Amino acid sequence: MGGKIHRATVTDANLDYEGSITLDPDLLEASGILPYEKVHVLDATNGARLETYAIQGRRGSGEVCINGAAAHLVNRGDIVIIIAYQQMGEEAARAAAPRHVYVDNRNRITRTSFGDGFAHNDARQAAGIR
Repeated sequence: MGGKIHRATVTDANLDYEGSITLDPDLLEASGILPYEKVHVLDATNGARLETYAIQGRRGSGEVCINGAAAHLVNRGDIVIIIAYQQMGEEAARAAAPRHVYVDNRNRITRTSFGDGFAHNDARQAAGIR
């Protein structure tokens, strides 16, 4: 995982758009997700899971808009987790520090964190435990 926006509230679902998920650039930057990067969207409200790509919305808007066919699966007001993944070798994975972005019910960033798994287990690494 490279970056995650945790429990964002969907602000709109636009069936007539070509496709993608529109995100406030503040959320993109904080999570390290790039415009046009492939993301997984996990709907905590109804269990739907989908893949799409991220595009930039209006800065400071809190926008999380599901576009195109995905709007059949995710509705305005749903709670979603948006994840971008990375491919890397084992050595890079051991040093990886994914970005986590946590938001309130208006998609304003409440906190961020970096790292997970191996990156936060220094004692395990020092002991050679995998």
